[in-house]
Amino acid sequence: MASSSSWTRKQNEQFENALAKYYKDTPDRWHNIARAVTGKSADEVRRHYEALEKDINKIENDQVPIPNYNDHRFLKNLKLQ
Repeated sequence: MASSSSWTRKQNEQFENALAKYYKDTPDRWHNIARAVTGKSADEVRRHYEALEKDINKIENDQVPIPNYNDHRFLKNLKLQ
C-alpha cells in the first residue's frame, strides 16, 4: 500500500486516534495503526511517528528558535481569521 509522504488533516486525525488506541506494547502496533490510517503503510506510520518524536525532542531541548513576532515580514505573512 504505497502512498506519498504527505499527510492530510484526516490522516493525521486517524493517526492520532490510532496512537491513543494502540499503546507501545501492542503487538503489531504499526500494522494496526496503518489499518486505521487511510492509504498509509506500517512503515509510513512508524516513520511519521519517529519524525514527530524528533520534533518534540528538539522543542523540549530548546533547539527550535522562538519566532520574532515583531518581525514585520512575519506579521505581513500572518493571516488572521
